[in-house]
Amino acid sequence: MKNITDDLIQKYKEYLCTEEKSEATIEKYIRDVMAFKEWLAKEELNKQKVLDYKNYLIQNYAPASVNSVISSLNSFFEFCNWYEIRIKTIKIQKQIFAKAERELTKAEYTRLLIAAKGKKQNRLHLLLQTICSTGIRISELKFITVESLKNETAEIRCKGKLRYVFLPRGLCKALAKYAKQQKIESGSIFVSRNGNPLDRSNVWSEMKKLCEAAGVSKNKVFPHNLRHLFAKVYYSVQKDIVRLADILGHSSINTTRIYTKESGEIHRVQIQKLGLLRC
Repeated sequence: MKNITDDLIQKYKEYLCTEEKSEATIEKYIRDVMAFKEWLAKEELNKQKVLDYKNYLIQNYAPASVNSVISSLNSFFEFCNWYEIRIKTIKIQKQIFAKAERELTKAEYTRLLIAAKGKKQNRLHLLLQTICSTGIRISELKFITVESLKNETAEIRCKGKLRYVFLPRGLCKALAKYAKQQKIESGSIFVSRNGNPLDRSNVWSEMKKLCEAAGVSKNKVFPHNLRHLFAKVYYSVQKDIVRLADILGHSSINTTRIYTKESGEIHRVQIQKLGLLRC
């Protein structure tokens, strides 16, 4: 009889660590498995129960979220050698356009900066610019160090990979000034009061609080959208998706294409400008 125990989940967590998964990924996988365990309660675990859980997810969550949970569970089942209870993800029609209600514009980004400055939130003001002007992930913020400012280059180490991110000169000057004011002589620049690198939840919370003052929808304001904005602006200027993939640290250009999607309205305007109608 298959049984999901706390001991088994702990062993799975240790396995994910040996696979060098990121902390965020491990946390997400374990959270998904724990949620399934709680839903299952003490009932017998079999293929039908997993399918029932899939239906429960479909009724309550967006398709992408459902597939994300299914991937976590399948990974756990494979670890346990329970291959016969793995399930298929749901098919999602590929979206050609980005959703306008989720797309952060350059103008909205500017309003966020103005709001942060108006509230005298200097750290947040610089943090927003650091992510948006370099395209780094929020988890990579810790690699923006005092030392990196000297060479205007940050060494980003993620999932066993090393890449170099160039830091704009103006950003380096502003960060150097901030570090001096905060008496940060070495290491990460964006740290909490106790000196630890800022985590995702801290940054997320601070960004959400800016929305009202900036007049920007909360649905658009989260760290990863700054990375998307960097990608869209870079591609609109350079039209080099291969170089952009390198900058973002993507192993597949297909992933980068997601970042460069434009809204349907932009495509509508572009089509209207083709001049192919003679009505």
